Amino acid sequence: MDDHQRKLYNFVHDKIKDIKEINILEFGVREGKSTRMFIELAEKNNGNVISIDIDDYKNLFDSKKWKFIQSRDDNFEKIKNVLHQQQDVILLDSFHEADHVHKIIINYYDLLKEGGYFFIDDISWLPYLKGKERDSLYCELNNKETFDTIICLYNDNDDKFDLEFSFISSGFAVLKKRNNLKLDLIKRYKDRKFSLRNLLRKFKNIKYFEKKN
Repeated sequence: MDDHQRKLYNFVHDKIKDIKEINILEFGVREGKSTRMFIELAEKNNGNVISIDIDDYKNLFDSKKWKFIQSRDDNFEKIKNVLHQQQDVILLDSFHEADHVHKIIINYYDLLKEGGYFFIDDISWLPYLKGKERDSLYCELNNKETFDTIICLYNDNDDKFDLEFSFISSGFAVLKKRNNLKLDLIKRYKDRKFSLRNLLRKFKNIKYFEKKN
């Protein structure tokens, strides 16, 4: 089992394995690792899986519990017209840039059942830092921006969903829906990293260590 499969089964599968008549909406197919896992779960628990991808993967699997739709994930009208019930699980593993992730969450969150899970792949920048095995400036910055966007979304909506992270491989975030209140759009929170008080705190720490050494 590679790292991607390990995070799928440890972080995703373990949370949803006991949901009966499970309905799953998946954005992004690629190698089909998550799709295969979802189909196996749907066949076991009498559920259904709908996978969306801009590329054609309709022949990747043969299961009556699986439906493939070739489409952009932000073709909201087309996709919502296909969905006739709320979903227990939504997984986003398509286009990972922060603004797009925010747009997808905001537009599909209302399709999630109360108590349902919204998983977002690729939120960890750590494997992509300079000198690491996957060293990539784009992925490092992009994943960190996605992580920060999800944190900001939670800061404005912490009464509506619970938030959890996994940092296995490229990471996962999961939003667990607490109620049916509408999400508020992000208002970037103001941290105090560059505040005068924090700069003074850092200055005092530097002086302290200089004195100790």
